[in-house]
Amino acid sequence: MTPKERFLAALRRTTPDRLPVTTHHVMPSYLARTLPGADNDAFFARFGLDPIHWIYPLRPDESRGEYYDPGHSPGYLESPRICSDRWRISERGLADSEYSTVRYTFETPKKSLTMVLQSNEHTSWVAERLLKEKSDIDLIAEFAPLPLCDISSVNRAADRYGESAIIRGGLPSFEVYGQPGCWQDAAVLFGIEELIMQTYEDPEWVHTLLKVLQKRKLTFAASTAGARYDLLEHGGGDASSTVISPKIFSEFVAPYDAPVIAEAQEAGQRIVYHTCGGMMPLLELIAGMRPDAMETFTPTGMGGDTRLAEAKRRIGDRVCMIGGFDQFHFFKGCTPEETRREVRRCFDEAGPGGGYVLSPSDHFFEAEPELLDAFADEARKCVYD
Repeated sequence: MTPKERFLAALRRTTPDRLPVTTHHVMPSYLARTLPGADNDAFFARFGLDPIHWIYPLRPDESRGEYYDPGHSPGYLESPRICSDRWRISERGLADSEYSTVRYTFETPKKSLTMVLQSNEHTSWVAERLLKEKSDIDLIAEFAPLPLCDISSVNRAADRYGESAIIRGGLPSFEVYGQPGCWQDAAVLFGIEELIMQTYEDPEWVHTLLKVLQKRKLTFAASTAGARYDLLEHGGGDASSTVISPKIFSEFVAPYDAPVIAEAQEAGQRIVYHTCGGMMPLLELIAGMRPDAMETFTPTGMGGDTRLAEAKRRIGDRVCMIGGFDQFHFFKGCTPEETRREVRRCFDEAGPGGGYVLSPSDHFFEAEPELLDAFADEARKCVYD
């Protein structure tokens, strides 16, 4: 099978020629240290993994007066930024002795909103939340753009890679910094602790916020018809059971993320629901939203709770499972034989009957090349009878 055929067989929950093996995002800091000058394609070729090409092209809705931000050059995993005369974004570097720090200002006709991001060589995080008053969501509802899918860019990538890789993207995050899921985006903009508190103190406001963010994602999902994506990501780690309860998931996550999944599938797309963290109390709730696949099945050794064999038994006939591998303990500080045994454990527990893609539980920042070699080589030996 070609890499694409192998992935698609797993997504259809059938058995490919062998276990598909890949990884989530390849982090630039790892590439720079381990394979200087290499890109993602070179990484997949070097280690013999089944390739993924990530692409996040958006286009403005010109009928709404929206256009590409002329001052923005997309960085790693960023989409082209969309703005309008009523929604302008500017940025200014701030002095900090340890981290790169940038303040972003969102200018609207009524008020300006600000957000501060900090970064190190590995990642970025929010140091100042965008939503500081509950009424700020009214500005987002009135002025924030509703970007559409740039179908031509997706299809050019599909033509370029052909059968050699799958084309993967995600539902649009909020501008500057966000995540695909409605709840996850809200957590980034307001702060997860405060958001959880408001589900008890002011649940109607939380529902209003989620509806505002959902509109952006529904609009994009409907616009993907004709885009030859193989998989689109939805969800986020703040919807995991190590962060929220099944009750909050049922009341504030599923009612907003499930319609987005349905809209994307109606447009011909496949959806993977990404939950990096605990999943076991939520398995049926997530599968009940009817995504095509679920990830990351983080094991207990990495702060998750996944028991792969049990997860396979409970929801393996409903979704493709992606992930489950403990990259913290088996990509560094162990022998290749131990890495190979972990691969076999994953295959034995989640592989029967197909519908499984071996992958680390989310991305990684450190990995010994010889252990990556063992990971990929052993997975290629996991064949279906």
